[in-house]
Amino acid sequence: MIKCHFIFDNIKKNKKIKKSFLKKYKNYPLNLSNTVAVVGGDGYMLHSLKKYQKYNKAFYGINRGTFGFLMNKFRAKNIIKSISKAKKFYISPLQIKAVAKNGKIFKAIAINEVSLLRQSRQTASLRVLSGKKILIKKLICDGVLVSTPAGSTAYNLSVGGPILSLNSNKLAITPISPFRPRRWKGKIVASSSTIEIKNLNTHKRSVSVVADNVEIRNIKNVMIKMNNKIRFKLLYDKNNSLTKKIKLEQSMNK
Repeated sequence: MIKCHFIFDNIKKNKKIKKSFLKKYKNYPLNLSNTVAVVGGDGYMLHSLKKYQKYNKAFYGINRGTFGFLMNKFRAKNIIKSISKAKKFYISPLQIKAVAKNGKIFKAIAINEVSLLRQSRQTASLRVLSGKKILIKKLICDGVLVSTPAGSTAYNLSVGGPILSLNSNKLAITPISPFRPRRWKGKIVASSSTIEIKNLNTHKRSVSVVADNVEIRNIKNVMIKMNNKIRFKLLYDKNNSLTKKIKLEQSMNK
């Protein structure tokens, strides 16, 4: 039996929908539910996955945003029936451990990607390692990102990175506007890899790290690794799976 807890992004076009849904469907308290119905866009889904991670619920996205890559198509009718027929899909996030210039340590998770970005008019100067292997000794750029397969069609694709299939067990490391060397297009590494990115000039070339929607500024270095101990359960309509969406993006970018 589907026991659904509805949450709504606080956007103008959700006001009438929220009123209609809560009138039509029983909204179980979070602790008594088995499914969280997320009504919003991709950003709200990412926020909700992290916020409700500890409750170990299934998540069913209802798109009220723009693209809705992580979401199902919006419909006002038969929501509970759709959820009961939806297929389960599990994804794990990236775990980061970032060290700031002042020595303070920050931890966060990212479902789509982790990005290191320059903070000022000056380009970033970075070194990228996979384990003990140096992938690029010195990269002058606007930044660099590490993407999961689920996030490979988002920011990663926009900056020229590869699309990864969901069962690839790979991560994509993609430079953002590389200046030197211009020809370095990034690297695909095993999802079991521990990736380290170092800021080579913390004095003049400050960088921030962004884990989805969490930003940490003035970073000295960051360690990035897939956290397979965390598994988010996403629910998708039969003809709207994450796999199909990625394949569609691949066909559009050939």
